[in-house]
Amino acid sequence: MLAKSQESSIGQTKVTEWQYGKNGAVSITYDDGSFHQFTFALPIMERLKLPATFFVITGGIPGSKYHGQFVGRPVKDIISESATVPTNDQNFLERCSAGGYLGYERTIPYVTKAAGMYDNPKRKEQAFKVMDELYKKVRNGDFAPGYQPCDEVLQENGSTWDDFRRYGAEGYEIASHSITHASMPGLDSVNITYELEKSKEEIRNQMGERYTFSTEVPYGYENERVMKIAYKIYPALRNRMPEPWLKEIDRASRETPGNSTKDYIQWQRGAVKKTPMSLLKAWVDTAATKNNTWLVLVIHGVEDLGYEALPAATLDEYFQYIKNSEDKVWVATFGDVTKYMREREASHLDNSKKNGKIVITLTHSLDKKMYDMPLTLKTYVPAKWKQAQVQQGQHSQQVEIAKDDKGAYIQYQATPNEGAVTVSGM
Repeated sequence: MLAKSQESSIGQTKVTEWQYGKNGAVSITYDDGSFHQFTFALPIMERLKLPATFFVITGGIPGSKYHGQFVGRPVKDIISESATVPTNDQNFLERCSAGGYLGYERTIPYVTKAAGMYDNPKRKEQAFKVMDELYKKVRNGDFAPGYQPCDEVLQENGSTWDDFRRYGAEGYEIASHSITHASMPGLDSVNITYELEKSKEEIRNQMGERYTFSTEVPYGYENERVMKIAYKIYPALRNRMPEPWLKEIDRASRETPGNSTKDYIQWQRGAVKKTPMSLLKAWVDTAATKNNTWLVLVIHGVEDLGYEALPAATLDEYFQYIKNSEDKVWVATFGDVTKYMREREASHLDNSKKNGKIVITLTHSLDKKMYDMPLTLKTYVPAKWKQAQVQQGQHSQQVEIAKDDKGAYIQYQATPNEGAVTVSGM
């Protein structure tokens, strides 16, 4: 006979912490969309059938409608004013926003440098001096006329929207990294909005609505002013996701996942040239054993192109290790993991028994068009069942029985808000 505790558990159902009941999750993400990411790294992932997210700079792709520009008053007026009015808190954001579009080459490095300083309250005065230096050189004619984008845009040369549409069809997430890889703490609100909204619109027009879910604000900034604007435009930011149930550890932190009262930990790690393979693999092992940890890998350059470019041979070995760990970790795009967690946190389950069958309703209160990820359910069933049949709408699946200390159970996929799930014994 069944123990009373096991008998009473029959019908009990929960959404597993991770898809397919895995112990943890891993997302491989790439910043900047450099051409070698697609010519060297992507073929390795295609061979191993590993998904990934590419945060691409949309303005530099041939055929794009939206390109970098300054939204504001005429730059000649700003240049003229800079001759008599030093840069200060009242005019810095305008000057920095306009800095790349003054009609001269080699001005963007000054903008990037000043914006990084301005993000640190203790270095604002230094940021003002960098702007003063830039505008003085412009007034003196020290730069050649023209426009020169940042290196990250130039490194995309070779990619096309046709390529991105093909990668998207294979299951890869193509996501936004702004129009120009702008250093946004130095931009005013109008120009931040332009960079993010028009990049999103470009991706929507070129790829479709489903690819407008995720973004990464360049340089990994978590500037509060920038984040508030970005939250209103994109559902998911790799920079920061202020969920009450999520602890975030960014890639600059030395902290490792420990005990947390939160349901989930997002642990970002940046793979750079000096990162030993043993440490790269240890990150995956941590996600495989912690149960609540989502490892988000951040990769930039590949094969001598881009920031901290990693050799293809290193990626091949590492991705093979990740593939071999799939029995314990769910490898998915940044967007898919975000959707799964949010759906699970917002889900509501009801179960009942009828004519020897278990009937389960699974719902969530999120936007159904955006959040349509199947969830993994774990349901306890009678021990006498040899196999289970799971039916939801027109979809039917046979599921093997497993056991734990609470009794016999099954794990299976169900889609929220798509009607009742009926579980019957075989």
